[in-house]
Amino acid sequence: MVNRKSGRVRSRAALAVHVAAALFQKGTHTMNVQCADNGHKSRKSSGRSDPRHRRPITRRNFVELFTSADSFLRSQGQAPRSDRPTAAQAQRHDTRRLSLALQGGGAFGAFTWGVLDRLLEEDDLEFDAVSGASAGAINAVLLASGLARGGQDAARASLERFWSSVGESRANNVLLRPEVVVATTSQLSPYQFNPLDLNPLRDLLAQEVDFEAIRRRSPVRLLVSATRVQDGAVRVFRTKAISLDVVLASACLPRLHHAVEIHGEAHWDGGYAANPPLVPLVGASMASDVLVVHLIPTDHASLPVTKSEIDKRLGQITFNSPLQKELETIGLMKNLVRKEGQPTSRLGRKIEDLQLHHLCAEHHVNGLSQASVLNTDWAFLIDLKDRGRAAADAWLLDEFSPSGRERGHLSLEARAA
Repeated sequence: MVNRKSGRVRSRAALAVHVAAALFQKGTHTMNVQCADNGHKSRKSSGRSDPRHRRPITRRNFVELFTSADSFLRSQGQAPRSDRPTAAQAQRHDTRRLSLALQGGGAFGAFTWGVLDRLLEEDDLEFDAVSGASAGAINAVLLASGLARGGQDAARASLERFWSSVGESRANNVLLRPEVVVATTSQLSPYQFNPLDLNPLRDLLAQEVDFEAIRRRSPVRLLVSATRVQDGAVRVFRTKAISLDVVLASACLPRLHHAVEIHGEAHWDGGYAANPPLVPLVGASMASDVLVVHLIPTDHASLPVTKSEIDKRLGQITFNSPLQKELETIGLMKNLVRKEGQPTSRLGRKIEDLQLHHLCAEHHVNGLSQASVLNTDWAFLIDLKDRGRAAADAWLLDEFSPSGRERGHLSLEARAA
């Protein structure tokens, strides 16, 4: 692993070791990620996640961690050189390519609708890979289905119809009002107040999304996360495995819906484990530019003191934590590659070229931290959409440029400092 003449760790090996050590020390479940494609699953585990069972990092098990990390990184989109071009080779001179990481956030997903609506107006912009959890997964499949069926205009129309239907459902059903939902779920489980497992989202998605078209001819590659109930591990479903149940699992809040079974295993909302799956997206992306659409507020102006305020803030922290950890991991990887100098591995070059952009809804929507992710009132949804469009428009002008790319590069390194 070490070049004795230079004392420098080789790029790919160092990257795998660094990720292994970082994830091991942080105690995340990333090494237990479940990768699914074509309806199959494969388990990659670095061992038991309970801190009581962790061993000190000796030379022997450090090598074991390296092996697990290297296998993990390969599973997240790595393939033989003959099968996969580098990001630079995939970038056309006349077309901008972009991968998207879409965070979940309930009704706040209407902000992402606006972002996508604006990006789809760009004739010279193509999407490479898109990852999502919960509402992010819903927007991802709407995008992919629309593009597969009729291109950019069809994708915009599909997003419009879906979110309009969400607003209409709220207007026509008093039981969907946030205060009613909160009062009900605070007293009963979904197995009590909804024994038949009625889910309006199932009908909306079945009506709007052509899952067969996604699996057969989606022009974008998808990565959708769900959380396995049994052990809390994240499962990442790829394009060929995307189905209605996969998306419902990714958007399954356990206080609102029954767990969704996929191949005999129960799943909850993907936001608990990967919101959205970012490291797998970076591994899969052939585009150097990745845009993270961040919905859940990170800042809170005052100390929560009431029960509702505390519950809301705990939810925000819970659903932001996976993304923050993945951003830190990628920042560490970027720093390591930079310190090594010219990377010699394909993975090292991919990390070096990565430009990670960050679009935060809370920077564009006043009072978002106090708003409810259950608020599907049409006026609120359309306001979020308009603000998402404006945010994307500003990003295209100011950030998706050489100067903006350099700022994204520096911000990643700052996260790991």
